[in-house]
Formats: sequence, C-alpha cells, structure tokens
Amino acid sequence: MTDVDTSKLSWDEWDELHNPPPAETEFDRVVESALSRRGFLGGVLAIGSAAAAMGTLGNLMSSTSAQAQQAASAGRFAFKPIPVFTDNTIHVPEGYSWKPLAKWGQPLFKGVPDVDPVKGVSLKNSDKVFGENTDGMELFVVGDHQLIAVNHEYVNPEINLPHREKGTPANLDEVRILQNMQGVTVMEVAEGENGWEIVLDSPFNRRIHHNTPMKLSGPAAGSDLIKTAADPNGTDCLGTFNNCGAGRTPWGTYLTCEENFNGYFGTTDAAFKLPDDYKRYGIVAETRYAYEKFDERFDVAKNPNEPRRAGYIVEIDPSDASSTPVKRTALGRIKHENAAAVVARDGRVVVYMGDDERGEFLYKFVSNGIYVPGGDTSKLLDEGTLFVAKFSDDGTGEWVALTPESTGMKMDEICVFTRQAASKVGATTMDRPEWVAINPVAIEAYCALTNNSNRAVSKDGKMKSNAGGDVMALNAANPREKNEYGQIVRWYPENDDHADGKFKWDLFVMAGNPDVHKEGPYAGSSNINSGNMFNSPDGMMFDSTGLLWIQTDGEDTNEGEFLGQGNNQMLAGDPVTGRIERFLTAPKGAEVTGQTWSADKRTHFVGIQHPDAPFPDGEGKLPRSTVVAIKRDDNALVG
Repeated sequence: MTDVDTSKLSWDEWDELHNPPPAETEFDRVVESALSRRGFLGGVLAIGSAAAAMGTLGNLMSSTSAQAQQAASAGRFAFKPIPVFTDNTIHVPEGYSWKPLAKWGQPLFKGVPDVDPVKGVSLKNSDKVFGENTDGMELFVVGDHQLIAVNHEYVNPEINLPHREKGTPANLDEVRILQNMQGVTVMEVAEGENGWEIVLDSPFNRRIHHNTPMKLSGPAAGSDLIKTAADPNGTDCLGTFNNCGAGRTPWGTYLTCEENFNGYFGTTDAAFKLPDDYKRYGIVAETRYAYEKFDERFDVAKNPNEPRRAGYIVEIDPSDASSTPVKRTALGRIKHENAAAVVARDGRVVVYMGDDERGEFLYKFVSNGIYVPGGDTSKLLDEGTLFVAKFSDDGTGEWVALTPESTGMKMDEICVFTRQAASKVGATTMDRPEWVAINPVAIEAYCALTNNSNRAVSKDGKMKSNAGGDVMALNAANPREKNEYGQIVRWYPENDDHADGKFKWDLFVMAGNPDVHKEGPYAGSSNINSGNMFNSPDGMMFDSTGLLWIQTDGEDTNEGEFLGQGNNQMLAGDPVTGRIERFLTAPKGAEVTGQTWSADKRTHFVGIQHPDAPFPDGEGKLPRSTVVAIKRDDNALVG
C-alpha cells in the first residue's frame, strides 16, 4: 500500500506509481538496433516533419503541390478555426452553438431527482441517472427513435461521495454507488423546442454497470482460467469496467471497451502472492476505490480468476433493454481503447483495436464468417483470428496471427493473456495506441498514439520497457524519445483489403509545439503550426464526408513544453491535404472524448470528461462530465 494521495491521479499515473517500467539489461543490443535505423530516422526527424519527410511511404503532400491541395481543401472546413482558451467553459466557432444534452447525475426516468451538490446521488437512484465521466459513444436509429449508447469510464469519488474525505467508501452501499455510476448508458434522445433532450422513461433507457449480468463467449468461455466459485462453468459474469472508447458493428450493436480494469481488483490479505500474469496487466494489492474491502468479488485472494474476466470488448444490443451483454473473448484481453469495425472485400468483419499503455500493441481481429445483412451474426465476433501489428522502418508492415502455432500457447491462453502472446511474436511497441478510426471514403485507417514519456529513456545503461520486458527503443512509427506530444499513424491495407495481412503506413501528423521548439522533431510535422498545435491525440472519429475529428487528452498547464496549447480541444483534419484546424476547446482540466452525430448529421454530440471547474452549471455547483450537442446556427450539416 502507499501513502501517496491517489484519488486524483490519472490511470496512466496510477499504473506508473504501482508498476514502474522494468529495465532492459541488454542495453548494448538495444543501442545497436537503434543506431542501425539512425539513417532512416535522421531523414524523418532532421527537418522536424514526419508527415512531409516520409515521401517514400505515400505521404500527405509534396512541396510542389501543397498550396494547390490546401486551396482545394478550404471548402471542406465549414468553420472559422478558433484560438486556444484556458477558461472553464466550451468554445466553438462563430456560427455554431452548444447546449448540454446529458450531465452526470441527470435522471433517465421520471420521479428521479437530479444530483444533489451536497449529498450526491443516493444508492436507490444511482443506476437510474446518467453515469460519471462520459467517454466513447455511438448513435443508433431504431424505427423512429434515436438512441445514444455512451460509456462511463470511471468515477471521481470525492465528487460522487462528497461527504467522505477523498470520496473513500466506508461500506458496501457506498461501493455500490460508485459501481453503479460506471459502465454504459443507453438513452433515447429527441430534438424539440428546447433543443436535444433525454426522453425520460423511454423503454430503451438502460444503465449497465459493474454488477450487470453478462455472458462470456468465444475461445476463453468455459476455460479454467476464468472459472470462479460463483461461475463454475466460466460462461457467466457480472459487470463491465473502465469503459473507455467504443465502436459499432455493421449489424447495429454497440461495442464498449474495457480499458484500465486492473485498478478495480486487489486484496487486503498481505500474505497473498499475486499470480505471475497479474504483473503484465498492472494488477496490484491496492485498488482505486477500495472495492475489495467490502465486496469480496474484487478480493483476488478469494477470487484470483475474477480479474481475468475483465479486459474485453462487450457487445450490447441498444434496441433491446432486456438483452444480455456479451464479452467477446476472441477479440483479446488488453486495455481496450476502442473498437473500429469494417467489412472487408470478401464480407468478413475486421475489428481494429489499440491497447492503451506505453509500449503495448495494435491489434486486429478478422472473422471467419461472412457478414450478411439480416443474417445470423451471433458467432462473427467469436470465430476468427486475432492479429498484432509489426511496423517496419521502410514504411511497410504486417499483421502477425496469434495462434497456438505462432505463440506456443493454447487458444484460451491467447485470449486471456493476449499481451504475452503478442510479445512472443515480436510485435512493435507503440506510444499508447488509443482510438482507431477507419476512413469511410478511402481504404485506410488511423491510430492515435497519444504519448510515451518512457520511449527510448535509459538510466545507468538500462532502457525502459513495457510490463512484459519489450524494449521501448525508437522505431519509425514511434520516432521520438520521451514523446510528450504524440502522433497519429495511418496505414493502407494491401490490395485495398482490410483483411489483408500486409500494409503500408505513414504518419498523418506528429503533434508538437513550434513556438517552444523552432525546429526538430518536437516542433511537430509540417501540418502543425502556431495556430493549430495540440498534444496527446486520443479520441478520433470520421464524419460521413471523410473529415477526421481529433480529440485530445493531454497537458493543459499552458506552460513549459505545452506553452500556448491551452485547454484540451477537438480539431478537424483533412486526410487528403493534411490540413488540421481547431474547432472546440474544453473547460480547464477536462478531456474531450467521445463523439457521434444525429441521424440527419445536423448535430454533433461531443463528450466533456472530468472538468475541474463547476461546469456546466456554474458557481456553487459540482463539476459534471457532460455530453453536449453542437449545431450550426443555420441548422446546416455538421458531419
């Protein structure tokens, strides 16, 4: 246990506190490997522009045509870019307006009160209100109804239990309040005279939380690795955890992604020896919310398999509030950021996924079966092959299958210990792979690599590695030491087929600060300037026209390396020209995360997570994570 105040640490900081990166002792080998690619990296970094320098990779733009392409792109941005802000509210361009749609603690049903700024939300009502810390979301049309499914990543206990010091729960009832505030909300929304609002008492409205019954499916279902005394068959579990990014299937279901699940499981038994596999996933004796003190399901000394039942992608049918969510183990057990699904040329379903931790990997799943509209989809995410990415410095890459033959592991082990399987095949360590976005008008995909302060960092001749010992040396896709700004990598599947095993790649953008660093890699790529700079790209989604909307979750100190970058923000990027412009800034302390569009594309829904100030209700009120609805004042299309 630790006497450090962990109540306000980010999940990345919390992991760093409990699991400082192991050291690699074969430093000479690492240095030799890095030097062998110095020629390539030097060419990329010498002018401070990955996007412009990687011409051999099918890059963004050439110097001779950049101005012409920029002019052609101007019409794609239907807004005047805004500057940075450092205050406690949202800013959008002239001609646009925003309004809260759903705030933490807001009722989903009639007769339920709004959150009390002194008492918070009662246990009775904690699963009947909009949850805490909104994240990934998707909108679904069911008949004449518009439904939004939205994640609730974690809680801020000092706000959710305002009567407790640091929000530390003192009994099982208070643990249940925290558990109910997380997970997923499915809610019907409608636009009326007062703008967009939640439809109270809609039969579609539903809260899914840490105690919601779920099914386990795929190769790990029934495995001894995930059986418990309460579930001797290994097929039924409770709850979904730390729901970060999201996705949707071609058949209209919601994919919610379990990310930092490790922080929920611990023990008060000092004599209990943690299983060896816990270390790779960051499971330690101390938890974020003290569940293990009052709910023995989360005490790993009593239930050592329980953490292995978390870390999956969960499929939810938003059209049926009585349906049972399904954890799809074939898609692997990692710290899932989001799930980007697409139908390949032959009809197979491809799902791209990032593992959000420094030095972890990028994955994809390819189904065995073919998607047929209106056909049986129950096994499409259970039967298939999981792959992990290898990026080569020459701008090519391959997807390596994680199979018993390639890993020496059984299939259930691959699904439960996916990180270990990926390490065995030599996957490329990445700078925190976050959201993946698939271009709807071109055969290409993007992944936000948000940052990695440990990349190529060494001390006393030992280079830092991920929790599995995979060295985080420089590579062309992750080319900066101590990467505080992040980048977005883009790949082009061979044969224009997302199911193909090979790809070509480049960097769409390297975030940076050209005001602090006049040149070099930390100034950013050529499409970064004083007017659009940002750090830590995180959430990403394409609109229907092919514009890439980029959301950030980084430093908003506006000092030092981040001077002039203001609060977190949302920007739009043109894949054709590389042009990037700022559209929105968030309140101080908030992350911009999760977005979707109304069915008519005239409203852009955007999530604001963990604001520091009393947003959006004003002074004297609690800070509330909020989904806002953004519209053009002339009611024209916004996506």
